[in-house]
Amino acid sequence: MADALEICFLGTAGYFPSPTRHTCSVLIPRHGILLDAGSGIHRLTRHKLPGHLQVFLSHAHLDHICGLPALLGLASRCGLDRITVNAIEPVLCAVREHLFAESLFPVAPPFEWRKLEHHVQYEVPGGGRIRGFPLEHPGGSTGFRIDWPEGSMAYVTDTTARVDAPYVTELTDVNLLLHECNFNAAHAEWARQTGHSWTSQVGQVAARANAGKLVVFHVDPLSEEDPPVRLDEIREHFPRVKLAEDAMVVSL
Repeated sequence: MADALEICFLGTAGYFPSPTRHTCSVLIPRHGILLDAGSGIHRLTRHKLPGHLQVFLSHAHLDHICGLPALLGLASRCGLDRITVNAIEPVLCAVREHLFAESLFPVAPPFEWRKLEHHVQYEVPGGGRIRGFPLEHPGGSTGFRIDWPEGSMAYVTDTTARVDAPYVTELTDVNLLLHECNFNAAHAEWARQTGHSWTSQVGQVAARANAGKLVVFHVDPLSEEDPPVRLDEIREHFPRVKLAEDAMVVSL
């Protein structure tokens, strides 16, 4: 029997790094899949990776792409001989034209760039298939679902959770749901204004999707509460929840 598939959190904060959290990156090391490329990307060196790294970007906000330039130095240290950056066309254009503008980064990265279309399935290592779906967020965002023969996971970041949101149907019966949870319920109005999620709504989404288990991430780095997310507000609607921490590993 094969070992359980590990999902590794390289960074779990939204907006900007804090003393305890880097910005979002989630790694599936066995298959060389990286979901977003935040400031936690330096932790790639802790993992054994195949030669080909496939990066899937949810959107082009800086906290989700700021780690891409570091891949030039990390590639040789991680044994990478090929890096593919996957995203919808507006995100690829923004990254190439702005993050890697010659005045900001004069060395052109040797990446392969692959344009994705929403609701189209693409093959990934391990006999899996990934598809992206649109999320409501200022400037837009993309969620991802990956289905392998042994199970499924979904990655939902930078959106306002609502049980009637169109993306919830994409999560049906997923084994592992990774969902942003930037705020507690007391800050629901601020979450709506900024295009982010809060505890009770995330719990309701997980319940509506019939998810196997939920891990919340992309938490507010300015929160003065410890922990920054009140899990009891989620457990009122969905009991099988954990709060992601940097360097945490969960199994599918």
